Amino acid sequence: MKNIIKKIVVYIITIMMLLNFSIIEISAREKVFKVNAHNALALDRSTKEVLFEQNGYDIVPMASTTKILTALITIERGDLDKTFTIGKNASSVRGSKVGYKAGEEIAIKELLYGLLYKSGNDAAIALAEGIGGSVEGFAGIMNHYARSLGLLDSHFESPHGLDSSQHYSSAYDLALLTAKGMEYDQFREVVGTKEIKKEVYKFTRDYNNINKILWKIEGANGVKTGYTGQAGKCLVSSINRNGKDIIIVVLDCPGRWDETEKIYKHIEDIMTFNTIKREPINLVEEDDSFCKDEEQFEVKI
Repeated sequence: MKNIIKKIVVYIITIMMLLNFSIIEISAREKVFKVNAHNALALDRSTKEVLFEQNGYDIVPMASTTKILTALITIERGDLDKTFTIGKNASSVRGSKVGYKAGEEIAIKELLYGLLYKSGNDAAIALAEGIGGSVEGFAGIMNHYARSLGLLDSHFESPHGLDSSQHYSSAYDLALLTAKGMEYDQFREVVGTKEIKKEVYKFTRDYNNINKILWKIEGANGVKTGYTGQAGKCLVSSINRNGKDIIIVVLDCPGRWDETEKIYKHIEDIMTFNTIKREPINLVEEDDSFCKDEEQFEVKI
């Protein structure tokens, strides 16, 4: 009889502990978490599950994160060993540039590094004119491709992302776009490395990646910075956690490096909590003493 009472007490205590775990989990999820960014969103690349969002579906300017789409179209449609001639439109474009001169012959693969490492608007124009015939023609390709990916809140007018009233996206769309880009080995190689020497691929110059997130967060493997007056400071990142890529987007975010890290640590905490293994508890073990207690209540006829 004592063993029965003891087992009932253990059962009640266990139920109370499980209820307590549930309350803690609910409280953790309900706790308000915010970052200093106008728009932010985090996405599991494999499952497309949104792990965090803050105005993540608002339509806003997105600056040079546009070049993620420019790069993706280039990788899908271009012969990377082919060369394009730098035109006057490319060499004279305003904003961030690699510094290509009109008349230079640059391989498409090198232009990709100039586009994503240095955020070169000159590289963007050269690729657009080489693939689409013109900036306008390439913009048509961009919008068609964006729709095919389900980017419903985006519209593109240029390959570089300089401010324009009809050039916009959302943090969610940019996360989906990046998830697609990370499916390509060539894209991953460019956005995930810190430098490339010209001797490696017989480029015309060396390139250093300006994306500081690659140095700041362990496991960071991309992707793209951006800044304009209207868009503010932007950053699309990918961090590999236990073999899974977490895509983090922050737009109009003054402290984009720190806020990205803050979001990543928040997601790490949630994932760690949700993956705690709770071993099954055997509440009632069969043993001889339990059987003996039962014998006391047998009715003998």
